[in-house]
Amino acid sequence: MRRDMSEPLARFAGSVTCERAPGALRLVLRGTGATQPPRPLTVGFAAAAPEGLPGTLRDAVIEAGAPGHFRISSAAGEWTLAAPAAHVHVDAAQAFYRAIPPRPVPLTKRIFWKLVLILAGNRAGIALLRSLRGRS
Repeated sequence: MRRDMSEPLARFAGSVTCERAPGALRLVLRGTGATQPPRPLTVGFAAAAPEGLPGTLRDAVIEAGAPGHFRISSAAGEWTLAAPAAHVHVDAAQAFYRAIPPRPVPLTKRIFWKLVLILAGNRAGIALLRSLRGRS
């Protein structure tokens, strides 16, 4: 599927760190996405950083160009990157937990685990837990 150049692959708002690392993803951009509500955004590339890319950018935009080519642009400049793909990760935890709130833990379960942790804190308690485990 080809992307339209007018539609950015990722858009950051504010400061963006450009991390260079060995391994599969050799260039990783981290910052806050220009979405409402703002969410953490990470874009990784399996390619070395283009020449002259600074350690931080401001309001960066990532666009897909020809197959295997991406453009990183910000007020500081524009860089072209040859990479097989871009890996975009948007943190969806806040939206997920708003839609599906965590279930409260029942009181009996909390008491049970508190007791197990107290017993595991000394030798006699560990011996008791081992003997109880052996019975089941």
